Amino acid sequence: MASRPQELLHLLTRAERLSVRRVQSVLDEFDCSVEAWRVLDLLSDGQGHNMTALADHAFLPAPSLTKLIDQLVDQNLVFRRVDPADRRRVLACLTPRGTQRWQQLVRGVRTDWAELEPLLTDETGERLDTLLDRLAEALEGGRVTTGRGERAVGRGR
Repeated sequence: MASRPQELLHLLTRAERLSVRRVQSVLDEFDCSVEAWRVLDLLSDGQGHNMTALADHAFLPAPSLTKLIDQLVDQNLVFRRVDPADRRRVLACLTPRGTQRWQQLVRGVRTDWAELEPLLTDETGERLDTLLDRLAEALEGGRVTTGRGERAVGRGR
């Protein structure tokens, strides 16, 4: 167990980089970036999402997301529409071709990750999901449940 923040950061960074490298090797077959895959994944729910939500999900700054969305529109994978709830906002949505591409990407990544699935779906994998969610919430300034009650965490508290 990583007891120091730098050890934990090293382990998380290493796992993230290796995971991204592996996923990117699959996405390369489809000429797709990890960021585009993340955007298509969020849009796959059929709800349409605003640029802020997409930027957060893809871990991209707004100007980079705009450029990526422009590329996805040019590829006929995504279209833009006015948000009916707030006509000042624009929502991005998948085209039928975008849905097909997302399904291809999901199949490719799942096939490649099949050997890792037992690690990710057993009890340990579920605990890892829970721990990572709790850590992310804590680092975002939320509250952490420690089993001895709730406590505030983060800077300035």
